[in-house]
Amino acid sequence: MFRVLSTSVSFLTFAACSSWVQLTAAGQQVEIRSISQVSNCEAIGRASSSTMDQLLLIERSSERQQNELFTLARNEAGDMGGNVIVATNEVTDGQQRFDVYQCP
Repeated sequence: MFRVLSTSVSFLTFAACSSWVQLTAAGQQVEIRSISQVSNCEAIGRASSSTMDQLLLIERSSERQQNELFTLARNEAGDMGGNVIVATNEVTDGQQRFDVYQCP
């Protein structure tokens, strides 16, 4: 019984620290910029991302959450034909919104 519990706790700890989000080929072409860096760009839409902020009772790292949200938004922007994203809000409950741009 102890071994099963120990294995389960180890798995959950690993899962809370891991990222299953992978950057797609389209997402690799997308940069993350600030609003001041897109004045010469065309806004083409919006993307929203969400990820788990905790796994069961284990709080996930805010840095890991942010990286996953960026990856998800880059993937979505790439699918939309964009090459730049700009965050429009802070991460809240594992969610964040982004504007998508096409920049020269």
